[in-house]
Amino acid sequence: MQTIKQLQAALQAGRTTSEKLVEQALADIESYRKAGGAAYIHVDAQASLQAARASDAARRAGNVPSPIAGLPVSIKDLFDVRGQVTAAGSRALASAAPAVRDADAVARLRAAGAVLLGRTNMSEFAFSGLGLNPHYGTPRAPFDEARVAGGSTSGGAVSVAKGMAVATLGTDTGGSIRIPAAFCGLTGFKPTSHRVSLRGGVPLSRTLDSAGPLANSVECCAIVDRILSGQDLDARPAPLKGLRLYVTRDFLFDGADAAVVDAFESAVSRLSAQGAQIVPFDFPELRDLPSINGGGGFTAAEAWHWHRDLLAAKGDEYDPRVAMRIRRGEQQSAADYITLLDRRATVMAVAADRLRDADAWLMPTVAVLPPRVDDLQTDEAFFSVNALVLRNTSVINFLDGCGVSLPAGQPGIGLAVCGLRGADARVLQVAGAIEAALN
Repeated sequence: MQTIKQLQAALQAGRTTSEKLVEQALADIESYRKAGGAAYIHVDAQASLQAARASDAARRAGNVPSPIAGLPVSIKDLFDVRGQVTAAGSRALASAAPAVRDADAVARLRAAGAVLLGRTNMSEFAFSGLGLNPHYGTPRAPFDEARVAGGSTSGGAVSVAKGMAVATLGTDTGGSIRIPAAFCGLTGFKPTSHRVSLRGGVPLSRTLDSAGPLANSVECCAIVDRILSGQDLDARPAPLKGLRLYVTRDFLFDGADAAVVDAFESAVSRLSAQGAQIVPFDFPELRDLPSINGGGGFTAAEAWHWHRDLLAAKGDEYDPRVAMRIRRGEQQSAADYITLLDRRATVMAVAADRLRDADAWLMPTVAVLPPRVDDLQTDEAFFSVNALVLRNTSVINFLDGCGVSLPAGQPGIGLAVCGLRGADARVLQVAGAIEAALN
């Protein structure tokens, strides 16, 4: 797949036009949908073509506002787009009034000249790492239609992986950018929480939510992040030699598929052979996270606060599995929530100490291969697999960190390059170095 930089060079040289790129994306979407694909919930064909023609005219006049000007981008269904209903992958919001203004992140993309193709499918209310959606269909992994694409930004990931968008705007509360990036062979960047505005859309957890891109390279993600956040991070790849890359076996490898472990070990060996320092470290406190979040954690508590009235009015229109997870928040007391805050602070302090000399923390993005859709039909299977799929990525959300998932060389497997709060620039620099070394 072509990167943002390559496509922008083609536009500048006159080898293509925004209109041609959008026409091709729309043709691919139409073909995909006719074959039963479920990546898009709504496609803005006419509006996107008009925007592409306007972009081409602006380019001829010398007006190119950003590196994504004229390029087709998709939007996760939980962000407001003016004039459209924000359903968040749910039937419960399908009849809501259209948004009167763009979400901040969408407005930034529009101002940067991106062509907004349409709204992509997702786990209902972003509350699953698998990407199943009983209302609008389930997007499938590009390399194997029998497997899930990962959630919750499932449709967005598929839209990029299949060339139906150059990049997509997603969210990540427990892994919802990085999991589908891993399962779909993409690069996904979860920034530090609240670096990118979340105003204008449907929240899941006000504490843990982040917004960020899925695209075809680290540089692509950095370009989109610069637009979304308004922060010009130095994301140039770091020299690989001498980088201190930390690895812990605690918790993150429990129950991992052999293929995932092998891909991770292979990647780490290649990085070591090229001069990176692989530093083993212990982090047994991670094994306390299931009990710390045993009541549903921040996500259940904060989702219950937002959903309680809607559940009372339209609970029968929810995916029952999503409703069940949200309702766990009703059982949490104020004391439980404060205890959760305190225990989080304790683990964050431990992480800061253990990782104080690290350039990045490496782990498998997901411990298992993308599950087969047919294996997730029972509630018992769904909830156990969902927890395992979310486990590694949610560690970084809990620690208020940031991370990039890179393709690990095998279909459906990702290598996560992680850092703690505010380490966004360094994580992008290290991820760029690793991307170059592995490719």
